[in-house]
Amino acid sequence: MFTGIIEAMGTIVSIRPHQQGFELCVDTGMDLSHDREGDSFAVDGVCLTATAIEKGRFIAVASAETVSRSTLGSLKPDSKVNIERALTLSTRLGGHLVLGHVDAMGTIRSVDRAGESIRIGILFDRRFARYLVEKGSIAVDGVSLTVNELKGDVFTVNIIPFTAGVVSLTLKRPGDRVNLEFDVIGKYVERLLNREGGASLEELLKKQGYL
Repeated sequence: MFTGIIEAMGTIVSIRPHQQGFELCVDTGMDLSHDREGDSFAVDGVCLTATAIEKGRFIAVASAETVSRSTLGSLKPDSKVNIERALTLSTRLGGHLVLGHVDAMGTIRSVDRAGESIRIGILFDRRFARYLVEKGSIAVDGVSLTVNELKGDVFTVNIIPFTAGVVSLTLKRPGDRVNLEFDVIGKYVERLLNREGGASLEELLKKQGYL
């Protein structure tokens, strides 16, 4: 599990076919002396398991399923990626709960300046609109961001100057694809509502004696 607070902008050193997926070598630029094989790393929001770690670099394998559901298949040597190590019980939850399981890919619609911030519009599949609310959270390429505006099949987020310096999102251009992970709490709430025969939240609260 992750927080969506990116630790470093890493670089793809190599990427090669592995079975039906890919094996990636990523240079994080971080001190990984306390990390071990088997630890989890989020690469552009995709949870991967390190099979080897050495001198700030790690190797991980992305399965065919992972490649088909994310932007990892479009990576190449020298590509910049967002890196976050899995959180611990002593880690501050500065963003929101992120699992590293990509729900869908979105497409950058626009990139504009908004004062000192960067405003990004992202086109997404409207089937997932039920998981988005204005001022709610979403992970875009692993970055915990706030949905500023939601109109139809496009939502917008703002990248503040501090974040812009450490994430690869600012390198994206209109037409580029990004990984999207919607708030897991919203998905569990939907699951609960469906189990209750489609009852409304108000009806469920009444049933449990809260209203």
